[in-house]
Amino acid sequence: MRVVWSFLLVVLLAAIAFFGAEAGGQALFGVVFPYVAMVVFLVGIAARVLSWARSTVPFRIPTTCGQQRSLPWIKPAPLDNPSTGRGAAARVLLEVLTFRSLFRNTRSELRPGGRFTFSPDKWLWAGALAFHYSFLVVFLRHYRFFAEPVPAVVGWIEGLDGFFQVGLPVVYLTDIVLVAALGFLLWRRLEDARLRYLSLHADYFPLALLLGIAVTGVLLRYFVRPDVVRVKELAIGLVGLHPAVPQGISPLVFAHIFLVTVLLAYFPFSKLVHMAGVFLSPTRNLANDNRMRRHVNPWNPAIVGHTYAEWEHEFHDKLKASGIPLDEE
Repeated sequence: MRVVWSFLLVVLLAAIAFFGAEAGGQALFGVVFPYVAMVVFLVGIAARVLSWARSTVPFRIPTTCGQQRSLPWIKPAPLDNPSTGRGAAARVLLEVLTFRSLFRNTRSELRPGGRFTFSPDKWLWAGALAFHYSFLVVFLRHYRFFAEPVPAVVGWIEGLDGFFQVGLPVVYLTDIVLVAALGFLLWRRLEDARLRYLSLHADYFPLALLLGIAVTGVLLRYFVRPDVVRVKELAIGLVGLHPAVPQGISPLVFAHIFLVTVLLAYFPFSKLVHMAGVFLSPTRNLANDNRMRRHVNPWNPAIVGHTYAEWEHEFHDKLKASGIPLDEE
């Protein structure tokens, strides 16, 4: 029921925006809500990043998967166990661009007969990589609505994305991959009984919201075909802080925009905020140089020592009565 309620909520949000815009609320769903969502997004992300930056990290706690740098004749793993800041930066970059830790992810499974096995889970890595990169390309393609003239790089991306052109309008490969990847990630949660048991509304709602955005975008691209000139006028007005809502824009455009605004406002308070947190993870961005130099916790309180000689002097009578040999004698 969690996935059902999540999808029903997304359908309800889209319906509210669709019928609200049809009833004359274009300015509300096309201007007011996008500005409010952007403010919530920026303030929320800034607050989360600042809270993470203020968190104390007194010890080096990097995650390591290879040989640490030690003796000259032992080959170290410069990316899996970096000992320099440059190596740690390269590890973070590989994590961001290729999801390196997810590629190494394994799944445990209890086989018939009581045999417990571990196996690689490359399909999750492939699905996540396909979703993120297709979403990035779709995001970059949308830049043509916010700029005039359109940058040449956007045209190059569109040409590459529509390389397998069949008829008109041009079918973009990332549109298909985006919907397919989201569908796979949702199916994966529903197909695995253990994962389905652990999944919450916070896991299903982002998937449903992203699918709602993708589906409404596909409908606008290939079926409804709104007036692109008016849509671009609306987008440029929003970016230039001179908002204007042209007449004649399809209500489905406002449903699509409203779902995007909900995603923006929800982003800082959801699991999606890992996009910003990956750069501040001390298990990733710290170099493992514990064998090269000593790291002392700067928050350790001053310790007043009590030597053995002082302890023996303090309990001299009791130790002597117990027959314990004393250094003082």
